Amino acid sequence: MPLIPEEPQIHESVPGPRTAPAAGRSASTPRPVPGPPRPAASRPTAPRQAAPRPLPKQRAQERAGAQLQLIPAPVDGAVDAADETVDLLLDTGRAPGEILVLTTGDPHPWAAHELSFGEASYWAQHDAADDVFYADIDATRATGRPVVVVAVNGGTDETLAASLAGALARAGVLLIVCGDPARINAMLGASA
Repeated sequence: MPLIPEEPQIHESVPGPRTAPAAGRSASTPRPVPGPPRPAASRPTAPRQAAPRPLPKQRAQERAGAQLQLIPAPVDGAVDAADETVDLLLDTGRAPGEILVLTTGDPHPWAAHELSFGEASYWAQHDAADDVFYADIDATRATGRPVVVVAVNGGTDETLAASLAGALARAGVLLIVCGDPARINAMLGASA
């Protein structure tokens, strides 16, 4: 039986590198020495989370108990602006079940997709109130939530004035309207 040299045992209490450094290299970096805690100023801190950002290009007003914010957007970009607003609300800590998104023209793509599975399934999601819900602004079955986001992506001024007044009544804390600010202000003035 051939003789195999045994590996020397290295105990934790023995200081020094675990392996011999290669030629031309210095020994491994020293490990920190336990001791009293460093002053707070020199302690590494966890990365700071960014402060919640305000909604882009917003103007806020107080109306009927709920705050109103206007997000300027063209008619063909109102749904995208509403989606970005929802993302920002979720990023800043708003619970998904607290948000209702309404469209004034064509349905939101999510609503159209969910309606393809049938009305019962679609409204069951609304009633569960555990996720963001998307509906037509004239859907009377869509009940209020703390935050209502409206995408002004179509409709006539006459119908929009009444619809925005209804959306304002549905908003518990915040109504965010994405669309042309001049048109929205005129409609909200007409509905007041």
